[in-house]
Amino acid sequence: MRPVPDTDGSFGGSGRRIGFAILGAVGHLPFWFLYGVADILFALAYYIVRYRRRLVARNLAESFPEKTPQELRRIEKQFYRNLADYAVETLKLAHISDAEMRRRMTFDGVGIIDESLARGRSVTVYFSHCFNWEWAPSVTLWSRYADNSRVAFCQIYRPLRSRFSDAWFLTLRSRFGSRSLAKARSFRDLLALRRDGRLWVTGFMSDQKPSHNDPVVEVDFMGRQTPVITGTETVARKLDTTVVYWDMSKTRRGHYHITTRLITDSPRDLPQHEITRRYFAMLSETLRRQPANWLWSHNRWHHFVNLPSKE
Repeated sequence: MRPVPDTDGSFGGSGRRIGFAILGAVGHLPFWFLYGVADILFALAYYIVRYRRRLVARNLAESFPEKTPQELRRIEKQFYRNLADYAVETLKLAHISDAEMRRRMTFDGVGIIDESLARGRSVTVYFSHCFNWEWAPSVTLWSRYADNSRVAFCQIYRPLRSRFSDAWFLTLRSRFGSRSLAKARSFRDLLALRRDGRLWVTGFMSDQKPSHNDPVVEVDFMGRQTPVITGTETVARKLDTTVVYWDMSKTRRGHYHITTRLITDSPRDLPQHEITRRYFAMLSETLRRQPANWLWSHNRWHHFVNLPSKE
């Protein structure tokens, strides 16, 4: 079992260390207790605080126009239950053992990644805000290259506004040996790894709403023309990597499964934006199969009329 790294002041002061210690202590609590807390969080978020319920209801209704109001309400309630589970499961990352994580977070198709690495090809991984995405870095427990010093496992992230939250999530995401690369300099970091003769497997959370200075393209996503970011495809093309999609599902409470699906082994041979379109087509399939397992509280379509496409 890999313990949470000692912060010893590196994230800023005794207050932060105390906060980390408290959150870390929560990670020692058993799952049965944490899921009891999650049930309370669900009731608070759904019935009392009514956290973003209008937004969630609108997103679901517009994404699944074929469903009845009763079906949409069931999906909505299950989403809030999944969101509450996500909160406590993420805290549990602080002290979950390798063996228990392997039992609860399983992978198919890691061989696609390992075979690419064996051929000297790095791997670009598309993944999404499907629960519980914070457990996805545990792929290192499944790859035979996890302990190879010439291979880096990474994920791209956007720094959070709260320095405390940012430091805490960086700590959790490094639990199983992966590195977090800030989005703003991620391409330079990946290029530096290649120049050092190292391969990498890097996850890109590619379903986020574009920022105003992001290059975008419009694709069909859940039946709507939606502006989406293209940076992941740009990296794959420029560095000529294998490209895969992580199809994540919740098999039961506290248990998740990722199927690795090949998008392309030759990104430069495809038309511009075809990789991005394939990713969103695959993500749409995932959401239709398990509609309550995505982050519907994210205002994903807020700019879908106003944000222009850039080729």
